[in-house]
Amino acid sequence: MSLTLWVAGARPRTLPAAVVPVAVGTGVAVSAGSFRPLEAVLALGVSLSLQIASNYSNDYSDGIRGTDENRSGPVRLVASGLKSAKVVKRAAFGFFLLAGILGLILALMTSFWILAVGAAAILAGWFYTGGPKPYGYYGYGELFVFIFFGLVAVVGTAYVQIGHVNLAQFLVAIPVGISSVCLLVVNNLRDIPSDASSGKKTLAVRVGDRGTRLLYSVLVVLMFIFVALSWLYFRFGPFGLLAIPFSFQPLKSIRGGAKGKELIPALGTTGRMQLALAVFFSVGIAL
Repeated sequence: MSLTLWVAGARPRTLPAAVVPVAVGTGVAVSAGSFRPLEAVLALGVSLSLQIASNYSNDYSDGIRGTDENRSGPVRLVASGLKSAKVVKRAAFGFFLLAGILGLILALMTSFWILAVGAAAILAGWFYTGGPKPYGYYGYGELFVFIFFGLVAVVGTAYVQIGHVNLAQFLVAIPVGISSVCLLVVNNLRDIPSDASSGKKTLAVRVGDRGTRLLYSVLVVLMFIFVALSWLYFRFGPFGLLAIPFSFQPLKSIRGGAKGKELIPALGTTGRMQLALAVFFSVGIAL
């Protein structure tokens, strides 16, 4: 029972955001003839650890602030009283520590610049909802997700295998970052009522229900436009467009006016869209 709670608290539906950038970054490495499986596995470990740590940190910080008391989403450990705030905070720090250890190993194998990037990612994960002025409470969550689970994760994964950074890596990182933002947009759309009442001014709260639904649609379109543009550097990169059918279900739900708990499945289908993108896009890039 306890393990089941911890798994639920890790928010499995959000984990594709950690897998996709590593898959695409590794596709870039394969295309360059520099695939390094150990570095790729370590990068995946760092990415997953940061995602889980951020989720537990969010659970802890929102829980002690009372933000999650009236939310309609999946269970939260602190707000529901299933786990103490102290224990959840320790879990968050534990996964941040794991990310740091794996990052240190990567740095020893590649470059110590990785440590600086990793430290920035850890701070971003904590201060999303933690600290005196969490940036997630002021509408900047999407920007930081795009940067760290898009640009940084894809380029970082490619860098630890190839050994250099180029424009092509940033180009393919853009649709990956957008796909991660889509997950956050669904989550924040669902929580508009509870966030607004608790003073959490997410981007969704700021632009409103209708604006957030439009934003999601625009992001999906932009994501696939940038996938198509990958042709400029990777001949078969547009193979990632095969993920388009996986966007139909979440778009139908969001554009159809689903609210509250009705949006929980949309989080899962958005995650599946991300995973489909990871498979098709990374394979196309590798080819």
